[in-house]
This record gives sequence, C-alpha cells and structure tokens, in this order.
Amino acid sequence: MRVGLSGREHNYPGGLMSGKASVDPSVRMRILDAAAAEFTRRGFAKTTIDDIARAVGATKGLIYYYFSSKFDIFLGGYEQGMHAVKEAVEPLADSAGSGLERLNSMATAHVVNLMKNANYHHLIHQGVRDQSSESLTVRQRDALMDLNQLRKDYEMMFREVVQTGISDGSLRTVDPGLCARVLLSNLNAVDMWYREQGSQDDHEIRGMAAEIVDFVINGVSAR
Repeated sequence: MRVGLSGREHNYPGGLMSGKASVDPSVRMRILDAAAAEFTRRGFAKTTIDDIARAVGATKGLIYYYFSSKFDIFLGGYEQGMHAVKEAVEPLADSAGSGLERLNSMATAHVVNLMKNANYHHLIHQGVRDQSSESLTVRQRDALMDLNQLRKDYEMMFREVVQTGISDGSLRTVDPGLCARVLLSNLNAVDMWYREQGSQDDHEIRGMAAEIVDFVINGVSAR
C-alpha cells in the first residue's frame, strides 16, 4: 500500500482558500474549472481575474475571497489536476498482474483522466513549461516546487512498474526512466488534439484511450 506518491502528504498554500474558514468547496471547484478552461484558451499570462470571474458568473470579490491571486488559482488548479490523475492511476500500480499488464492499465487510466479533464492537463503542462519566469513569492515558489515534485513522483511510479515488467520478463530490457518519460510524453500529447464530444460516453472514451495506449506501448507493426 502506498502512502502518497512520495511517502508524504502535500499541502499547498496556493491551493487553499486565502485562509478563510467559511468557504464552499463547490464554489472553489467552479472557480478552478473556469480558470483551467480560461488558462487553456488564453494562456496563463493573458488570462485576467476578470476573465475568470466572468466565466464563473461571479464578481472579482468572490474570486479574491477564495484565492489571493491569479497565480494561487493556478496552483490550486495544478494541485487539483495532479491529485485527480494520481487517484485514478495509483491503485493500479499495486494491482495484480505482470508489469506490462499494470503499465497498460495505468496508461489507459491516465489517458481517460486526460480526456475527461483536458483543461487541467493543459494547466499542469503550463506549470512545467511556463512558470519558471514568473515573479513569485517564496510561498508560491515553494508550492510550485512541491507540485512539480509531485509530478516527478507520479512519473517515478511508472518507472517502477516498467522495472517490474523488465524483472518479470513481460517487458524487454530498456532504460526504465527513459521509457516512463517517453511513454508519458506520448500519452500527454493527446491533449494537443483531443476535444471532448458530448456524444461520447464513458465506454467510448475508455475504448479510445485503450486504443491509444495500444499504439504507444505495442506499436503498429504486424505481430
């Protein structure tokens, strides 16, 4: 049984509601959902608190009641996205089956989560790529570093399962770290082209995700 991805609990000040005691979690999620969509559509730099408030259908005052700044909203969304995908994938790392079987299950769950929460995946990628140049407070920089570490821990989980597959013979001998990184990079590229279709049900989304994973892990050559 795992205790978090890195053996410790994470608590990010940027993901909290400005220290307020009387908050509504559903309102917080509405703000994060709207912000993730706006950051995806406009990019972090071009998105304003006004844009987020307008998307929520609320005042700027309500946004600032829950979050101290735009960057704190970003941190809250990053945290939400990472914990959602972790909760979907982590149990599969310790499930029964060979390393290859577990890797297939984990990768499929990752893509399903991406397809259902594409805006949060875009936001996470912005956190990895674009935020190092931001002018941050010490608290914000520490929170961002913790979240980036959580992402690295998530990648390490895939690396460990690849190593298990090598050991049990279900995967050929490869560099586990390189394999995990290439695998996740290819799976994450789905958010560059996938757009949710209202007519797709869960079964269809999972079927498409499994096909994508089959392409990435098994290739397209005739066997």
